[in-house]
Amino acid sequence: MRSAILSFFLILVATAAFSEEAAMWGFTTERNMVSTEKNVPGKWDPETGENIKWKVALGSQTYAGPVIHGGKIFMGTNNQAPRNPKLVGDRGVIMAFNESDGEFLWQSTHTKLPAGRVNDWPQQGICSTPFIEGDRLYYISNRCEVVCLDTEGFFDGENDGEIMTEGDTSAIDGDVVWSLDMMAELDVFPHNLATCSPIGAGDLLFVVTSNGVDEGHFHIPSLFAPSFIAVNKNTGKVVWEKSLPGEDILHGQWSNPTYGMVEGKPQVIFPGGDGWIYSLEPETGDLIWKFDCNPKDSEWELGGRGTRNNIISTPVLYDNKVFIGVGQDPEHGEGDGHLWAIDATGKGDVTKTSVVWHFGGKDFKRTMSTVSIKDDLLFTADLSGYVYCLDVETGKRHWKYDTFAAIWGSTVVIDGKVFIGDEDGDVAVIEASKEFKLLYEVNMGSAVYTTPIAKDGVLYIGTRNTLFAIARPE
Repeated sequence: MRSAILSFFLILVATAAFSEEAAMWGFTTERNMVSTEKNVPGKWDPETGENIKWKVALGSQTYAGPVIHGGKIFMGTNNQAPRNPKLVGDRGVIMAFNESDGEFLWQSTHTKLPAGRVNDWPQQGICSTPFIEGDRLYYISNRCEVVCLDTEGFFDGENDGEIMTEGDTSAIDGDVVWSLDMMAELDVFPHNLATCSPIGAGDLLFVVTSNGVDEGHFHIPSLFAPSFIAVNKNTGKVVWEKSLPGEDILHGQWSNPTYGMVEGKPQVIFPGGDGWIYSLEPETGDLIWKFDCNPKDSEWELGGRGTRNNIISTPVLYDNKVFIGVGQDPEHGEGDGHLWAIDATGKGDVTKTSVVWHFGGKDFKRTMSTVSIKDDLLFTADLSGYVYCLDVETGKRHWKYDTFAAIWGSTVVIDGKVFIGDEDGDVAVIEASKEFKLLYEVNMGSAVYTTPIAKDGVLYIGTRNTLFAIARPE
């Protein structure tokens, strides 16, 4: 009993520390896309400069969301707007900017894998949003590496960590503390790209490896390679690994893990490449429960023609439930999708016993978007461009809004408003209410594949090639 109480106390301490010392995609390890920030602008204009505090050029393709920590804003992109003339060609890049004025500080770059698009799709850059805690930044590179950087880079003139032989050590280069090559050390075969946005809890970092099929889309080259791993955040050593989807991987594995408490006990939630959700014991990787997110009569067919889907969105843990939608590679086009509310208190295969509600079929299309839950309302979007407001307890739809463009990012609730970007470059601002009210819509000049964030009254939006800081005049 004493050890259980002590463990619970340590988890509470760690959770409290997240809000003060950690930053990540989804704000917390539960991944609910709701910000606590206030007083952000509800209106701005990139063309006239109205409420634009600053903007800075990124590469030509940007999919990873911005994350802010310690006065810096970090963003994954490609190398089409090179900051270092010595580092040319197609690369994955993590850039660090000054939060106050957008000044470029430093970058970490990664050359492409030699196999080409089967493992490392051209020009896609870094699609992983970092997890940051203290002065350590963790992300997954385009080369399928788990990378730990010093948040100061070499900007501080120091070489931190066990790796002292970085090839690029100028003041604008990243300082690698440790790196885990999942292809070389774990035999992972990433399909198209490794993309996971990791999370940490205690001494552990949780990662979806992106292990997938080969170029022909039938064979899984690394059948026994792990799909999910836990890594020691301090050393980069693998603590446990799981290959649960095994031979049932459908395509790739491009989602992200979620961590939180269910009835006072921790769970780490992994979306599998077979369309199942897996809940594991964080310290050991032991299975707690699993759930099939597709109907039993669904079938997988190449090219998106089938009815069985992957999981690309990220699970949200809220009120002892997991909320998750299914989808496919956007190149596969539209199709019927499913959004689930799952009771997370069960054990074993809970597919038949833990459905709280289901929204989908003809009413909801394939999605890559993660949900946001605020005041008993759930907001989400699908790839077809529809934004939805549902009752979080029942799944009943309150409203549906058509943006008329594909949506890759997620809804986010900030200061009583829902923000959502689309492939045409429009950002819609909608009142976070069961009654639909479009407050504002603006075109950012380029596709918005990312999800906005806010800090200290400033709204940050990353388009395909530009990062904007949006604020009311002081």
